[in-house]
Amino acid sequence: MKDIIAENQGRIRAIIKKLTGSYNEDIEQEVYIKTWRNKENYEEKGKFAQWIGALTANVCRDYFKSAQERMAARQAGGSEVLEKVRVGGNQEEILDRKKRQKIILKAVDELPKKMREVIILFEFEELSCEQIAKKTGVPEGTVKSRLHSARKILSEKLQFLRGE
Repeated sequence: MKDIIAENQGRIRAIIKKLTGSYNEDIEQEVYIKTWRNKENYEEKGKFAQWIGALTANVCRDYFKSAQERMAARQAGGSEVLEKVRVGGNQEEILDRKKRQKIILKAVDELPKKMREVIILFEFEELSCEQIAKKTGVPEGTVKSRLHSARKILSEKLQFLRGE
């Protein structure tokens, strides 16, 4: 497990920061726990780094979901005053941001596999087109084409977010 952490810690932290807006040690620890529990279920169909990246994104989604549930429970308890968060504004703004991120992640998940892989590597893992081409074994032009297509699909699916 130490090797898995050493090899993937930077990637996991980058994904967490990209999806949540800041580093969150609790999420990182949850990723390691789920990795440890599910590593027997990993099938050698793809690269382990991609599997753990998807697992990290799922843990982030679960974190957003639980934050929304905590907020709903707090509001149902009769609390009329929203807590202020030192850095990010009030809880409602944070949940709105997280809700938008959840919608975006769902749209990314719905992309065809080849496009999803490229957009995750480019946007979440911050790899260049050249690095993605080497990692996936496809020509750089194909990577750029898939990236363009994925962005176009996401732009159409998420157009309604621009008006908010």
